[in-house]
Amino acid sequence: MEKKDIKVIARTALSLFLICAVATGILAFVNSVTDPIITANNEKAADEARLQVLPGADSFEEKEKDGTVYFIGSDENGTVGYVFTTSASGYGGNIEVMTGIGKDGTVTGISILTINETPGLGMNAKKNSFLSQFIGDTGSFSVIKNSEPGENEILAITSATITTKAVTNAVNSALEIYKTVKEG
Repeated sequence: MEKKDIKVIARTALSLFLICAVATGILAFVNSVTDPIITANNEKAADEARLQVLPGADSFEEKEKDGTVYFIGSDENGTVGYVFTTSASGYGGNIEVMTGIGKDGTVTGISILTINETPGLGMNAKKNSFLSQFIGDTGSFSVIKNSEPGENEILAITSATITTKAVTNAVNSALEIYKTVKEG
């Protein structure tokens, strides 16, 4: 190899290294500037979701039991209920659900935090018509198809039974955690 070829290769490699170093520095700077903003926005969204699933609560206190983080919602008279975030495996991946449970064990609200299901089918789990089936009931829920749901029965979303079962399993997990918290 000639000296001229080595110089060209070295110059090209050095140029690429400098470009990559500058790009990395810029990305690190942008990340350091935007990370606190993103974190604050995520916390704000979580606070709003907690207020949505546990109406009547003015404030929330974060607690932990056996590695599970949950929130106790309170108003001026004391504890209103609890908020749990659970997940279950759906058709398109994990579905993360925030469930509000009143101090009497009644489901007060549900919010889907993370879902990646089929548009027009599984994504219907985010609709109020589906989520409202859980509200006002206590105990464990089961999924049914093609009939009128009774107490603690959830009518499956048409062509999205896996998604329906995943959301139901996540809510049932929250109810189990609630029982553990209340007993302890």
